[in-house]
Amino acid sequence: MTTTAGDQTWRRPGPTADQRRNDMLIGIAAMVGSTFNLVLSTSAGFLLFDDPPSRPEQAAWAIASTLPLIWRRRFPEPVMLIIAVAFIGSQIRHAQEAQVSQIVLFTAIYTAGAWSRNRRWSVISRVIVIVGMFGWLFTSMAISASDMPPDAFSTAAGPLPPLIAAIMVQILVNALYFGFAYYFGEEGWTAAHDRHLLVERAEELRRSQEKESERAVLGERVRIARELHDVVAHHVAVMGVQAAAARRVLEKDAGKARTALAAVEQEARTAVDELRRMLGVLRATDGDATLPPVQSIDDLPELLESSRQAGLRIEHGVYGEPAVEVPESVSVAAYRIVQEALTNTLKHAGPVDVDVRIRYLSRELEIDVADSGRVIGTPNTRGMGLIGMRERVAAHEGVLETGPREGGGFRVRARFPLTKKEVAA
Repeated sequence: MTTTAGDQTWRRPGPTADQRRNDMLIGIAAMVGSTFNLVLSTSAGFLLFDDPPSRPEQAAWAIASTLPLIWRRRFPEPVMLIIAVAFIGSQIRHAQEAQVSQIVLFTAIYTAGAWSRNRRWSVISRVIVIVGMFGWLFTSMAISASDMPPDAFSTAAGPLPPLIAAIMVQILVNALYFGFAYYFGEEGWTAAHDRHLLVERAEELRRSQEKESERAVLGERVRIARELHDVVAHHVAVMGVQAAAARRVLEKDAGKARTALAAVEQEARTAVDELRRMLGVLRATDGDATLPPVQSIDDLPELLESSRQAGLRIEHGVYGEPAVEVPESVSVAAYRIVQEALTNTLKHAGPVDVDVRIRYLSRELEIDVADSGRVIGTPNTRGMGLIGMRERVAAHEGVLETGPREGGGFRVRARFPLTKKEVAA
């Protein structure tokens, strides 16, 4: 068995209440069985020795060799040592119960290996017991050999000398007995340690899944917030500009006022439709959810016309042809960036000249929105709009540049990589 440094630091938890109760029942059953077996053996004349002590002493040794099993999982090493000493003591006093006591000793050695909370002390104590048992085995064989009658092996017929064969049998049987007790104890501890690791890994997996769920929820919240901002902010900005225009010309030119108010009404309807679309997706179950239509780069003319009605003087140019198909997610992101750039121009610069350019390069899509107006106030680099732009561009491993122009005005430039890998995805 291979163990690591981490294994040595782990301490097996103590027995549960049910396990302690089971140990008590097992210890009592072993004591009763050993005592009853002793009565049967003495009644049938099956004792190992010819000069046994009194029956009370025999019963006392039987109890001492078995009853400590009651505490075997709570105090594994002390119980093993006590049972081993009682086992040897009963043999020295010629009072051993032969069958149940051997099973109990095996169980005690196994338990010291499987349930020890100190691996070092577990190994040392079991080695001490096993070495002591073999020491007693050799001592008892030496005593028995000196008292052996001349005709002890009169029926021997094997190829080996009888005495050597008898010694080898004893050594082999005891080696298997103690070897299996030690081995199964190690295996019991290893199995418990593996279960502990399995539980730990399952808990780590559960925590990891919780974190992944939290990240997914947070990501979805950010996505929804970004969509709401992109949709609502633009329409509200246009409505504000048109409403202001209507207020200014209401008394002077009723026709222009009606046109401006009609534009406000149309933008309001569009904003409400967009909100309904998003809320419908959020409320739909997995089986009912369908992807609603979203604006893409092909819908820019409608967006630009809406912004022109709000007062922006927009020049629009498309340069080059896409070398590869533009992924839908990139197309949507490009549309939203143009939309947000125009919204910011309306909010911070008013009705000014705006140059919107779409460039299809060999491996990139470039969006360039530049206005000629004077920025009113200090640009908010932490605004939701700019944050949303950065998130969209970063999601496609693109590059975003924002800032004032040298000749006045503000520029937003975004570059999205277009690769065959993206198209396949």
